[in-house]
Amino acid sequence: IGHGAVVMPGIAIGNGAVIGANAVVTRDVAPYTIVAGVPAKPLRERFSAAIAARIEAMSWWDWAPEKLVSAIPDLQAMPIEAFLDRWEDNTP
Repeated sequence: IGHGAVVMPGIAIGNGAVIGANAVVTRDVAPYTIVAGVPAKPLRERFSAAIAARIEAMSWWDWAPEKLVSAIPDLQAMPIEAFLDRWEDNTP
């Protein structure tokens, strides 16, 4: 959520969504959608529907801290497809 953004009460922000700086969010934001403006409007999707589904199924944000710490370098450096291929089913 960008600096100065305002999210109105009762609004749901989906996993992986990006809210632009100074945006005013008056409607729910779908997962993995980039929104900006006053009022905030969708600009584009961050990932294809197939990649977004793989990320949701993986739920890396629910991983044990030890697994998450070991995956952070890959999460930061790898393209998302490579990260998913490596970490989706098990810990390398």
